[in-house]
Amino acid sequence: MNPNDPIEKHFTRLKIEQKRALTKLGIRTVRDLLYHFPARYENAGPTGTIAGVSAGSEVTLYGTVRKPDIRKTWKSRRPVAEAWLEDASGKIKMMWFSQPYIAKTLHDGMVVKVSGRVGGAGAKIYLANPEIDKTPVTPDTIHDSLFQQGRTLLQGSTLDTSLYPIYPESQGVSSLWFLHAVRKIFETNVHESIVDPIPKEILDRYNLPTLSSALVFMHAPRRLPDAGAARKRFAFEEIFSLQIVMQQRRRTLLKEKALPVVVNRKALNDFVESFPFPATAAQTHAIEAIVTDFEKTHPMLRLLEGDVGSGKTAVAAATAYLVATSLPKGRVAGTLQVAYLCPTEILAKQHFSTFVSYFKDHPIPIGLITGSECRKFPSRVRYEESAKLSKAAFKKMVANGEIPIVIGTHAIIEKSLSFKYFAYAIIDEQHRFGIVHRQKLVTKGSVAPHLLSMTATPIPRTLALTIYGDLDLTVLDEMPAGRKPVATEVVGPEKRGRAYERVRAELAAGHQAYVICPRIDEPDPAKELALQAKSVKAEAARLKREVFKDATIDILHSKMKPSEKEETMKRFETGKIDILVATSVVEVGVNVPNATVILIEGAERFGLAQLHQLRGRVLRSTHQSYCFALPESFGPATKERMKAFSTAKNGFELAEYDLALRGAGELVGGKQWGVSDIAMEALKNIKLVEAARTEAGRLVENDPELKNYPDLAIRAHTADREMHLE
Repeated sequence: MNPNDPIEKHFTRLKIEQKRALTKLGIRTVRDLLYHFPARYENAGPTGTIAGVSAGSEVTLYGTVRKPDIRKTWKSRRPVAEAWLEDASGKIKMMWFSQPYIAKTLHDGMVVKVSGRVGGAGAKIYLANPEIDKTPVTPDTIHDSLFQQGRTLLQGSTLDTSLYPIYPESQGVSSLWFLHAVRKIFETNVHESIVDPIPKEILDRYNLPTLSSALVFMHAPRRLPDAGAARKRFAFEEIFSLQIVMQQRRRTLLKEKALPVVVNRKALNDFVESFPFPATAAQTHAIEAIVTDFEKTHPMLRLLEGDVGSGKTAVAAATAYLVATSLPKGRVAGTLQVAYLCPTEILAKQHFSTFVSYFKDHPIPIGLITGSECRKFPSRVRYEESAKLSKAAFKKMVANGEIPIVIGTHAIIEKSLSFKYFAYAIIDEQHRFGIVHRQKLVTKGSVAPHLLSMTATPIPRTLALTIYGDLDLTVLDEMPAGRKPVATEVVGPEKRGRAYERVRAELAAGHQAYVICPRIDEPDPAKELALQAKSVKAEAARLKREVFKDATIDILHSKMKPSEKEETMKRFETGKIDILVATSVVEVGVNVPNATVILIEGAERFGLAQLHQLRGRVLRSTHQSYCFALPESFGPATKERMKAFSTAKNGFELAEYDLALRGAGELVGGKQWGVSDIAMEALKNIKLVEAARTEAGRLVENDPELKNYPDLAIRAHTADREMHLE
């Protein structure tokens, strides 16, 4: 058996649905199967019977599923999945609240293992939201070790484990199938033939197990600490491989020559002082860090991380001013050029308007390009206004260097748009773009531009060091003067009227409000699996009919045409709409200082980072603002998250909490980045991430192409290929 052998070579009786399931899980080779790690472990001890359970106890039961079904609760109409579990001693009802899809995964006669708490009392006891392992395993077989006693696997020792691995499944292959498949592979000792990509001296330095030992510890640990040591090793391997890629990329870019930017600090200070507000100390520090990078001969690589409302756009405008007033080397006319990439059309147009206001007293043309239009400021007819241009005319002006600052959406990175003196690339909301987009932008010019990536989503330091490991980090951790913190309150259904009274008070004061809903339309009653949550359309109609009869209410969501969204936002910005009922489409970029209160329906359905972004929509003025989180359910996890949301002092504190509570995969999207769950878990460990970064930097510095480490080079290439899949 060879690690690179296809699965089918050694598992010749695979059914079509099994092959399909393995492909879905990314398992094509023997090596892939060995790297399909257990999600958790359970003690293979004695289990109970249904007749012996009592209310309030935690139980593990084996039995047969009977009569799976979906119903709705009588009062709240919440969907409930239910089924009976039957063994030789009796039967007990199982219930999963607000999880109707579970019933779809069960069928009558299925043998399962069930773990959970017994609810109810007396004769009406039931299993409440139990975990269910859909594997035909019984107490008789669970006591069999993964490896037979006496089997020598690890450095001459025998492994006898009482820990039972539970593997991630897919329809067609069960956890039990993986258990037997892995046993078959280990019996060939193929795990010992896989070359360890991590240099031995690094393993020794951090007391990490070798690859072959770690594989055994993962699949058949004698103790949980063994599995923990193995997970730590594989987490280090992945983070280390990513850091290798980042350090190589950074080293390559730093070899490039940047177009020299003329740094006139007096002119820069005059420009900053023309802003309608004084710059914060954090903004001044960020501008100075960027200007210092401009003075170097190689391109800047910097991430600007700032909380909602901390003033990143002003930093971008000030530094863009320096570039847009710099003569290209050896030229007596023309200027260097700036490209400002935004994730949405709404945000691009907003930044265009903001830049126009900052540059209104400076004769510097500013362009806007989106999928729907192109504009240029100033207009030839009226200086204080912008004018529409055809795309052809706009692209010609940019190619000739006549528009120094170009703001836009993905249209900026189209091949047909070229720059004459491209010197500075700014990416807003960096987490919404992948490395592919970044590469397309920074290769637009003849030389590598200075790069400033910005994000308003506070990122834990470990995450920033990993995902943006090739960038220097600057943090805006100070709010503009006069900004008051948003008064945040979590409101239950019985106190909803309190939130409505605050909205009425703000409307009476001449201010405006947001109402955020998780859905656009009402769920289809025929679809049991549909998200049961408030919708924009229905809630807007209800509020107008029952609550705010005299208010002007409108809606905003992602299915609207760009022109419709723009028109709605324009009406909201000019005060013609009192209450805007929207989805999280307003999460990024919508800036209406007169909006002072936001209600977030179904708040438990949003991540903490997203909730913070939504709250930031009412953090745009000196008025006291309010945020009401209105969860539909109040389980222990929801209560904990809502408490964190209402008490956290800033977005960075909230991000660290989100990382600890839900993990980085939920925070930024593990699938988006192509990073494994194990690596995402490791991002909670700052020492591990910093160690991986240090070792990668040291190794790349001494051996940039990893000629002395060919296996590590292959591993790093794999990490580079898997990361940023979009």
